[in-house]
Parts: sequence; C-alpha cells; structure tokens
Amino acid sequence: MRTSLGGGPGAPGILIGSELARNLGVSVGDDISVISPMGTMTPAGPVPRMAAFRVAGVFELGMYEYDSSLAFISIENAQGFFRMGDAVSGVEVKIRDIYKAEETADLIMMELRGPYWTRTWMEMNRNLFSALKLEKAAMFIILTLIILVAAMNIISTLIMVVMEKGKDIAILKSLGATSGGIMRIFMVEGIVIGVTGTALGTALGVAAALNLEMVIQFVERVFQFQVLPPSIYYIDNFPSKVEPLVVAAIAAISIGISFLATLYPSWQASRFDPVEGLRYE
Repeated sequence: MRTSLGGGPGAPGILIGSELARNLGVSVGDDISVISPMGTMTPAGPVPRMAAFRVAGVFELGMYEYDSSLAFISIENAQGFFRMGDAVSGVEVKIRDIYKAEETADLIMMELRGPYWTRTWMEMNRNLFSALKLEKAAMFIILTLIILVAAMNIISTLIMVVMEKGKDIAILKSLGATSGGIMRIFMVEGIVIGVTGTALGTALGVAAALNLEMVIQFVERVFQFQVLPPSIYYIDNFPSKVEPLVVAAIAAISIGISFLATLYPSWQASRFDPVEGLRYE
C-alpha cells in the first residue's frame, strides 16, 4: 500500500484511492464535494446531503476495485455527515489467522445481542473464489491432457524402437531371453523417459512459480505490454504459491501415465517372433 499525505487548515480531510483521484482529476490539497443519497426530507422532497472535504492523502492498495471506489474520512466526520450521533453502521475485525474468519464470526454472533449480522471476507468474495476454484480444476484437466499427449509420444517412440530393434530382440530370444525379460527391458526404457521428463518439467515449473514476478517482468520488458492491466483485473501482480501436495500429485500422475504408456509397446516386443526377425538376415 502506498499513501501520499498532505495537510493544512480548512475543510475536513479525506483519503481517496489513486484511481479515483485520477478519474476526478484531483490531488493532495484539492477540495471535493461528497454527496450522500440519504439526504434530508423537505417539503419539496428529499434533498441529497452534501459536504466539502479536502484531499489529505491518496492511497494505492494495488487492487483496482478499491483504488477506484474507496475513500476514508475520520469517524467523527462520518458520524456528523450521516447524522448518526455517536453510533456506527459497522465494525471491522482483523484477526491473525485469516482462515479462521468463519469461526471468529460465529463466536462474535454468540456474544452479540440484537439484530446484528456478520460477513466474512470469504462470503464477500464467494463468486471470485468459486471462479478461481473452477479455474484450478480446469488447469488440472489441461495438465492431465498434456501429460496424455506426452504419453502418446512415449508409445510411438517405443513402437518405433521395437520395430528398429527387431533383429536384436530376435537374437536375444534365440539366446534364451524370455518374453517377460524382453517386456521389462522396454518398460524400463519407457519409465526412464517418463521419470526424466517429469523431473525436468517439475523442476522448471517450480523454479518458474517461485520466480514468477521476475518472469512476468521479463515478458513485459521483451514484448512491451502489461500482463495484468489493473483496469481489467482485480490485482496488479501475479501471486504464486507452490503447494507440495499438488506438485507431488501431478508428478505421480505423470509417472503413472508414463508407466501405462509402456505396457502396449513392451507387450508387442515380448510377442516378437525371432524367426521373423532373422528371416532376412
């Protein structure tokens, strides 16, 4: 969060977001008028309530929705502006562990008496989190499809190897090699390919995730464009968190699919007839 502060006598101070200040064309020290739709009832009808404030500071939270719509004034000025006396319309509670918000909200409701209600940050952003959860599931499916494509490459590679090594397979079988031994040879080759590719891909992926900001900055410098324009997205940076269980699950699935991809070519190699392999030799 970045804040620019100013001061001086005159109207009460107000803090506004950077995008809101840019839209209004104001800066620190300028006077603005705040209008409340909950005005005063007159014989001519409701009249909006107005008050003059002086911009005492400009803040930037890094979230476009907040920077373009939020403003802060002192609680005394707010109570006077909305004519609430010494009352408030709501109280925000900050806790150490943000994932215990629902539990804390339940405890607060047990202590309160009257027509009060609580709303956690999870409830306020439920739609966003649902979209992120769906996106995470979609990305997992896409990664699985990519691994399946790689498995098809392993299958095609092993089939080509079996065709090229027909003479060698025939010689091994003529010397007494069993079908199971031939099958294990090609299975080991396919597993080595899968494990090597998985290890390299996992290492590169984790390294990119841990240094994602540097990668994005490099891409922005090279291609001269902003990856996350704040006017479009909720955030202006790309946070990244490596979850070991997720990485391990993806690596295990990749190795498992690679193992399954070796079965058919290895089985074909084990059924190779040595007579056919040595017929034209």
